[in-house]
Amino acid sequence: MGFIDEVRDRFGVEPICCLLTEHGVKIAPSGYYAFKKRAPSARAVRDAELKTVIERVFFDRMKGRGLAGVRKMWHLLARDSVVVARCAVERLMRELGPQGARRGRIHLRTVSVVPTSSSVATDRIASHSEARSARHSTNIRTARSRSSGG
Repeated sequence: MGFIDEVRDRFGVEPICCLLTEHGVKIAPSGYYAFKKRAPSARAVRDAELKTVIERVFFDRMKGRGLAGVRKMWHLLARDSVVVARCAVERLMRELGPQGARRGRIHLRTVSVVPTSSSVATDRIASHSEARSARHSTNIRTARSRSSGG
């Protein structure tokens, strides 16, 4: 529906729906308009309310402190008399992005960068010398990885 909203002013809804139907995405213009008029579902309304509550608790200096994971957030919400399923808290926190603190150190991992095929010489002698020099002087970058605690 977002695609139709973006290009509707240039082409109109019916031609876009016909084109999408030809490519295997069957959307009738009446279905598009019914979707646009429909009120948000009860779950969408509840999710919007819960997202604001979760963000408020997560960033509260006395409660979540930016460290609460799903389980702790669920307990903090229950303490504030917010009745919500743990799986719903998990889903909403995944959408919002905040993650709880994890145990263990962040380790740096070394990853070598492979030269691209365009930099390889066509001449056998030149390619041999390039391969030899590439073995001795490898480009190295570091990547962050988390250790699995335990």
